[in-house]
Parts: sequence; structure tokens; C-alpha cells
Amino acid sequence: EKRQCYKIIDMLNSEMDIALISDAGTPCISDPGYLLINQCKKNNISVYTIPGPSAVTAALSISGLSSDSFYFEGFLPKKKGRKTKFEYLKALKCTVIIFESPKRILKTLNDIKKYFSGNHMLSIHREMTKLYEQNYWGTVDDCIDYFDTTSKCKGEFVIIISKMKNE
Repeated sequence: EKRQCYKIIDMLNSEMDIALISDAGTPCISDPGYLLINQCKKNNISVYTIPGPSAVTAALSISGLSSDSFYFEGFLPKKKGRKTKFEYLKALKCTVIIFESPKRILKTLNDIKKYFSGNHMLSIHREMTKLYEQNYWGTVDDCIDYFDTTSKCKGEFVIIISKMKNE
């Protein structure tokens, strides 16, 4: 990304029009693109957005959980700082949204159960707006049971954690 960024800045400075698109998700939202946009801003190059699907807002809109106030974390640390991050998220008084990989889905669900101290409701979404989209809603325990017995999943997850245990 860094190598291509400066090449693209040169192209933009020569008055070319360039679009940043993604084959999955929204560019710059836990996807590449931040560095390019940052350099555009530093070089006084105008950047415009064309609204499109975002896994965060798409999942939240069909989650059945409170959407009046939410916090988006993105991907959690794999090891160092994970406990601290969960303790921070637990203290928030709003719906929490995180991204997770299929390799760590069960670990994260078990961590949610451990750190959020209770059986919060979750809304879990996989492969949003794609052919194999999957949506699952239930308590933390329900979700652990479901994903523990489901064959290996592919695609990234959006996990939405209710702000209250009994939502």
C-alpha cells in the first residue's frame, strides 16, 4: 500500500481522476486505503465519497439490537492488549461492534462471555451483502454452541454485542 500510495499521489497531481474501490467492504474501514486518503489530504487533493454498503451499518440495521448509540472497534488485538481492550469495551454503555476472522470466532465469543460477565445478546453477520451471507442472533451461549458445531466458516464476521444483558 505504501509503495503504491506515492505513485497514485503523483497520478492525482497530474490531474488524473482515480477511484478507490474494494471488492469487499468499504475502503478505509478496517481495509486498505487510509494511507492514500491521508496523503491526499496532506497534498490538498480533494477526496469525495460515494455512499455504499458498509458491513457495520448494514449489520447494525438488521441486528435487532439498540442502534441509538454504538461503538465500532474494528478488529481486536490478537494477543497483547486483548484483555485491556475487552475491559474497555465492557465499560461502554452502548452497543459494541467488532470485526473478527473465522479463525478466531470461537475464541472471541468465549472472551465476550468471560469479559462482559453474562449472557448478552449477540447479532453475528458473516459475508455481508455477498452470496453466502449468514446472520445469526442469540445469546452468547447460543452463539458459542452454534459456531462450535458449525463446519469451518469462511469470510469475516461482524459481531454486535447488546449494551444490556437482557436486551
